[in-house]
Amino acid sequence: MRVIIQRVKSSQVTVDGEIIGKIGSGLNLLVGIAETDTEVELEWMARKCLDLRLFPESAENSRWQKSVLEIGGELLVVSQFTLYGDCRKGRRPSFDRSASPKIAENLYDCFVNKLHTSGLRVQTGKFGAMMQVSIENDGPVTLVLEREAQ
Repeated sequence: MRVIIQRVKSSQVTVDGEIIGKIGSGLNLLVGIAETDTEVELEWMARKCLDLRLFPESAENSRWQKSVLEIGGELLVVSQFTLYGDCRKGRRPSFDRSASPKIAENLYDCFVNKLHTSGLRVQTGKFGAMMQVSIENDGPVTLVLEREAQ
C-alpha cells in the first residue's frame, strides 16, 4: 500500500464540476492499493496517517509535535491507482502491481472506514472517477508512506 500524505491548509475533490469532498486544515491522502495488500496493511497505514507528528506545536514553535488527531484536523482521502505505475520500461506506465478495481475498491472503503473510527471529519473522492484534486499545501509537507504485504 502506498499513500502520498500532504499537510494542507485546505483541499477539495471535484467530479463532473461538482465538489464532492472538501476539507480545511489537515491531511490530503492519495491512496494506492497493491494486488498483495490485506487488512493488515490497511490497519498499519491508517494508524500511521493518524499518528504521524506533522503539525507544529504552536505558531512560535515550528517543530512538528502534533498529529492530525491532536489538532482535530480533517482528512481528504482520494483513490490513486497510478501510485503503482511502473515507468522503468518503455514509454507507457505498467499498472501490473495495482489491485484490480473490485479488490481495490473494497480495500479502499475499508481504509476509509478505519479512518472514520478516529472521530475526525473524513471526506473522500469517488472511486474510479475522473477527479480534479485541488490542494493548498501547508509548508509544503509531502511524504510517501509505504507498507508492503508481509
